[in-house]
Amino acid sequence: MTNSRDEEFSRLAALVARDGDRAAFTRLFDHFAPRINGYLKRLGMEPAGAEDLAQEVMTVLWHKAHLFDPARSSLATWLFRIARNRRIDVLRRDRSHLLDPSDPLLVPDDPEPADEGMDARQRDERVRVALTALSGEQLELLQYAFFVGLTHSQIAERTGLPLGTVKSRIRLAFGRLRKILEADGAVDTD
Repeated sequence: MTNSRDEEFSRLAALVARDGDRAAFTRLFDHFAPRINGYLKRLGMEPAGAEDLAQEVMTVLWHKAHLFDPARSSLATWLFRIARNRRIDVLRRDRSHLLDPSDPLLVPDDPEPADEGMDARQRDERVRVALTALSGEQLELLQYAFFVGLTHSQIAERTGLPLGTVKSRIRLAFGRLRKILEADGAVDTD
């Protein structure tokens, strides 16, 4: 690049930094984004990843143009250095090549047998029916604890009930559910 071209890019970067000038940014984007994209592909990145990273580099220019110092380097050098460093960061974060595909934790479970799935659905339906027998307050406390995932302390805070009361009412709700389900011959409680 010629000195006048470097000066023009520096001037445009200053407009972006000082005024958030969209026209200046568009000119810089149109010039540098395809070049950075090509550079990243030549370094071995997949096309989609290279495009994403090129866009990220240009976003850095938009947000951090004030950090560019034309006395230290040209804008091209600054942007390509950011691209190189971001690529290195991506490679460091990508640990997928370290995974062993035969690791038992990565092997999916066998499909659930049909009869077990049917039993589970039937049990779920019976539990839903049993839940309707609870008082509104008991049902609300169980929902907070098991569907929303709140701790007993958080439930006490949300409902304004004392912590001991929350614990007692949840325990009573479980006791009532257990009795209902044990009396239901269609549910295996073992």
